[in-house]
Amino acid sequence: MIQYLTLKSRERTELIDITARVEELIAAAMVGTGSCDVFVLHTTAGVTVNEGADPAVKRDIANCLDQLVPDAHYFTHAEGNSAAHVKSTLVGSCQRLLIDRGKLLLGTWQALYFCEFDGPRERKVAVRISAD
Repeated sequence: MIQYLTLKSRERTELIDITARVEELIAAAMVGTGSCDVFVLHTTAGVTVNEGADPAVKRDIANCLDQLVPDAHYFTHAEGNSAAHVKSTLVGSCQRLLIDRGKLLLGTWQALYFCEFDGPRERKVAVRISAD
């Protein structure tokens, strides 16, 4: 079964930790061992796994992506958000994570982030939890 998270971003570029919300879905599904697919239903957002202990890391990632792919005059997309589409392509729109003992199998410092590149907006993330 596929479930959905609804998120509200507050910034143009923002990384939102969704680890706890996904783990709540896993707990409700009562899955001890399996996998969890997370898919972003938007072309100007993504999902990634990275450090969750130091908030400076997510700011650094957002700032680096903004510098790598700035809003530029050479983009031709009429909506004016081509940079967000490029960032989404670089980060990716899905992650498959393992579930062990009813939790996401993540390293000590890792967290799961929804990556907003065209905010602020309301967004949807699809989550499928599968038991072994």
